[in-house]
Amino acid sequence: MAKKYSKKAQRKVKRAMHERKRGTLKSGRSGKKVTSRKQAIAIGLSQARKAGAKVPRKPKRSKPSKPR
Repeated sequence: MAKKYSKKAQRKVKRAMHERKRGTLKSGRSGKKVTSRKQAIAIGLSQARKAGAKVPRKPKRSKPSKPR
């Protein structure tokens, strides 16, 4: 099976996780302190995408179907 994430992406996520533990990781627009583990991973993957690392695309969100 092929690797899901590149080394570069793994390093970015690892760095974001360390920053979160130290309390220095800030979210993008608002600049609030990030405390969520999932949010830290998302920030690391986003930075990796911008840096050109091999990261799978974000999953497309499906619209909820309306009852007929």
